[in-house]
This record gives sequence, C-alpha cells and structure tokens, in this order.
Amino acid sequence: MSPRGGMGGAAAGYGLMRSFRRDPSVTRQALPKGLVRRVLRFAAPYRRMLAVYFVLIVLDALIGAANPLVYKAIIDRGILPKRTGIIIALAGLVAGLALADSALSLWQRWISARVGEGLIYDLRTTVFEHLQRMPLAFFVRTQTGALVSRLNNDVLDAQSAFTDTASSVVSNAVTVVVMLAAMFLLSWQITLVALALLPVFLVPARLVGRRIQAITRESYNLNALMTSTMTERFNVAGALLVRLFGHPEHEAATFAARAGRVRDIGVTQAMYTRVFMVALLLTASLATAVAYGWGGVQAAHGVYLVGTVVALSAYLTRLYAPLTGLSNVQVDIMTALVSFDRIFEVLDLEPMVADAPDAVDLPRGPAAVRFEHVDFRYPRADEVSLASLESVATLDQAPAEQVLFDIDFEVGPGQLVALVGPSGAGKTTISHLVPRLYDPTAGTVRINGLDLRRATLASVRAAVGVVTQDAHLFHETIRENLRYAKPDASDHELWAALEAAQVADLVRSLPDGLDTMVGDRGYRLSGGEKQRIAIARLLLKAPDVVVLDEATAHLDAESERAVQEALASALAGRTALVIAHRLSTIRRADLILVLDHGRIVERGRHQDLLAADGLYADLYRTQFADQDPEAERSAEPVGPGRTTG
Repeated sequence: MSPRGGMGGAAAGYGLMRSFRRDPSVTRQALPKGLVRRVLRFAAPYRRMLAVYFVLIVLDALIGAANPLVYKAIIDRGILPKRTGIIIALAGLVAGLALADSALSLWQRWISARVGEGLIYDLRTTVFEHLQRMPLAFFVRTQTGALVSRLNNDVLDAQSAFTDTASSVVSNAVTVVVMLAAMFLLSWQITLVALALLPVFLVPARLVGRRIQAITRESYNLNALMTSTMTERFNVAGALLVRLFGHPEHEAATFAARAGRVRDIGVTQAMYTRVFMVALLLTASLATAVAYGWGGVQAAHGVYLVGTVVALSAYLTRLYAPLTGLSNVQVDIMTALVSFDRIFEVLDLEPMVADAPDAVDLPRGPAAVRFEHVDFRYPRADEVSLASLESVATLDQAPAEQVLFDIDFEVGPGQLVALVGPSGAGKTTISHLVPRLYDPTAGTVRINGLDLRRATLASVRAAVGVVTQDAHLFHETIRENLRYAKPDASDHELWAALEAAQVADLVRSLPDGLDTMVGDRGYRLSGGEKQRIAIARLLLKAPDVVVLDEATAHLDAESERAVQEALASALAGRTALVIAHRLSTIRRADLILVLDHGRIVERGRHQDLLAADGLYADLYRTQFADQDPEAERSAEPVGPGRTTG
C-alpha cells in the first residue's frame, strides 16, 4: 500500500531502508537472456490474481491521492463559506474512502499472501524435487548450508519480486504520478521547489546507504559463519570432537567475538536507520514549511485558497517516500531477479544419472549382475556442481583420474561375490555402480541382461538394496526409519524384519518401542544396533540384489555376532555383492574378486587364491589370518617360500 503519513510513512521509510541495504553491485551483474520471461512463466498460474492485485494497488494509490483534494474541498467549499451540508457530505466521503481503503488493504493482503506463499511453495517443492534427482557426486561436492540457503533465502527473495518489490514499484509509481499531477494543478511553483528539495535528502541517504550495505554484508557473512559453526558443533560428531580435544573455551570465545560484532553492527544499523528516517521526515517537514510559508502568504493575498495550501502540504508529507523508493527501484528489481537466477541455476543443472526416454522397469525376481568391461572415473566438478554451491570462485576443471579399468565379472542368481583389496582399490566404486548411484564411463552394468542405463531408476532402487559400513538413520522414530523402505508396512511386517535382523528384543525393551526416537544420525543407538536396524530396513525392502559393505570391523564381539546373524538373513537366497571384512564371508563366497588400483588382479575361491600366493595371500596374512583359528595352529606354507605367519 502507498504510505498514508503517520505510522504508514514510518513503515514506508523502513521499507526504503531495506532497499538501501541491498547491494547496488547487483545492477552490474549480467543476467541470462530470457530470465524475465522465465520468471513470468513461473508466475503464470497466478496471473489472474496478480492482475487483480495490481488493480487494487492502483485503486489504493488513487484513494490516497484523493484525500488531500477532499480536505481542500472541505475547507474551501464548506468551512470558509460556512456550508455545513457540504462539510458533512465531504466528511462522509472521507469516511467512505477510509472504509474503502481498509477493505482494499485487506483484499490486497489476502491476494498477496496467497500469491506469495503459493510461489514459495512452488519454488521450494520444485527445487527440493530437483535436488532429490541429483547424483551422489553432486552432494559430495556441495555445501549443505548453500543448498538450504537456496531453499530458504533465495526463494524468499525471489517471492518478494511479486509481493514487496512489484507492489512497491506499481504503488509508488501511481502515487507519484497522481500526486505530482494534482500538485502541479494546485501550484506548479511550490511543486518545483518541493522537487528541488529531494536531493537534500537523497544524496546523504545514498552515502549512508553505501555504509549500511558494507556493514550489512559483513553481518550476513558473520551470521553465515555462526550458523555454520552451530551446525557443525551441535551435531553429535562435532560435539564429541570438541569435547575430546577439549577446546570449549576457545569455541565459546570465537563464537562470542562474532556474535559481539553482529551486536555492534546491529546498533550501528539502528542508528543509521534512525538517521535515515529523521532525514526523510526533516525533508518532508522543510517542504511543508515552504508550502505553508509561501502558500500561506499567497493565500493571505488571495492568490491561493486556504484549502489549496492544506492540500499541497498533505501531498508533500507523502511524496518523498515513494519518490525515494523509485530512485532505488533498479536495485530492488535486480535483487529479486538475481535470486530467481540463483534458483534457476540449480534447476538448470541436469542430473547425470536420469531415466532414459525409453527406460523400462527392471523385472523383479532372482537376479544376475553382470559387469562388462567397465571403466569409470568420477565426474569433474563442472559436470555435477556449481561454484556458488561449493563457495569457490571457479569450479575445478582438472580432468578426473580413472579409477576402474576393464572390470568384467558376473554374479549368478543367489550367488555371493566378495570384493577384497587394499584401501583405494575401487571396491566401493564398484558397489556404487550396482544401485546406479553413478553410470560407468565405458562398458555396461546389467541386471538380468538389462543395461541399467535403460532401466528406470525407481525399479533399480526397488531391486537393489544397500547397507553401508556407516548405516545412516534419520532423526525420527524406529518405525519411520523402517518404513522409509516400505511406507505402507504393517507393524507385523516391521516386527518380522526386526526379528530377522536380530534386534527385535532390543526394540521391545525400549520404553517407546517402535516409536523410540533414534537421535541425530541414530546416535542414541550403538554401532551394532544401528547396523541391525539398517539390515531390518533392507529386509523390509526385500530387494533381489544386496550390496553390502560389511560393518563389523569396529564392533565388539557380541555386536559383531548379532550383526553377522542378521546379515545371514539379509543375504539368504539373494544375489549379493559384498565388500568383505570377515574371513567367514570370504570363505562362503562363490567368487572372490581381488582388486588393486582399479583392476581385478585375481579371482577365484579362497583356497585357490591362497595357493596362488599373490596379492590375496598377502591380504590374508595382513588382514584375515587373525580371524582364522586354523592359522594359529598351523604355519604351513601357502606358496613357495612363504607362510601364513
């Protein structure tokens, strides 16, 4: 709404301060061609409501401009000639205009809320849905805080283009045009003097504005740092690290220094805001003094009517805020467009892993997994990410090194293949290709003969289940974490999965049972308990293929035994690809693949590979021999001149 003086004028002034806090450097940014058309297309569902909204803004501005003319008529045609009937009629008109203005204000606010909140909903859900389709490599590179900012700050700034900025521009423009037209008709001389006074306010305001922009940027940066600090220190892992290394006083002092600077900036901003408001009101008051002084003298000599002087003074008190707002309108519009551009920047980043146009569902049932001469390199930053989401000036464009070379093997239905090898050999990378977290750069990964690039992602995710070494649970109940695999699962199905995962007794012993909150990342549970809950979730999903990074290396003996029993249930009758940490798993594998530097260097069964006395034999001696009861009783050679010792 256009300002009405009094509190309305103060609100308008604070709105202008927000405008002056915006960084004018946005006007120098090169925006993509067609951005405005794209923004308008995004707002197309609300075009009728927006049309009504802008009509209401115009009517509201006209009512505001009409009031001083009614006051003039009351004085000149009613009070001075002592015509009470006209006074009462015009007073009724003022009351009617006030009621109409109130109704228009409520109607505007309703439309503004509907459009604004609707746009926020549309933008957030569109961005969130798009991010859900992004590949794992995208999340590996980007900062979580930057993504959250796109869904919050940028969405809110973009939405303001249709509520705050657009309504302000239209309202201010209509108000200024109507008021200046009326003022020129009343007295072009006083109007020109009033306009000449505008630089008296505007020039200092811009100087103050530049200082405000500098400290506002500093404030935003400090707030971002504090938010990042809190996010990292308040999660369980961060809090544990602080306590283990014993620097809480340093953490508190660092945070206090930043918070203190934000406090000081807040005080400075408050004073600049008050100076801005005082300057605005002072300029309006000086113009009013000119109107009453000059106009009053002219009225005393019969040049102007008294009502003309009153009307001019009323206009002057309301003129400077919209004029100043229009002077900074380019910054306001560009700020909104830049926010839209940042949102579209994310939406335009196409996911590397997506459904092909002719994608078909992967058939369910006993599954064979086939790697055919697969090469792989991880994508470069410029292929999957944005500089603004990594907080860097430019993305790293260095070519990524190849990590897999000519990987070729097959896992038959119901078979288990164990992947072993030194750290960095490529085991985890292979495990990521089966659920299609990545696509190979050469060669093909097939399930039941179907190239996974031709299968729908939904069917691949349904057919392939994964349990990672660090099982992740959401900060929700056990029930909700399990139902993430099968949203419509009954309690009977949940308990059956928990029984098979050897964790039902634990859940029954908890005060809230299935409704127990597991905490951030499941930290209220032990490592073994988390793993068994994750295995229960896998069993509930009932996949045809299981990809497993055995997570028993850091568990105590009792937890390890329980997890191993749960894994036996998870693997029973299913095709399995296991990054093996346990000799028991390796021994029962139908095929062991030994990887080194991204290549399969050996393959076979346990005893055959030991007899070959190659890399597997070395790994056995360094990693697995202590798990073999027979190794302690025998130091028989496993190859020429070498022992298991």
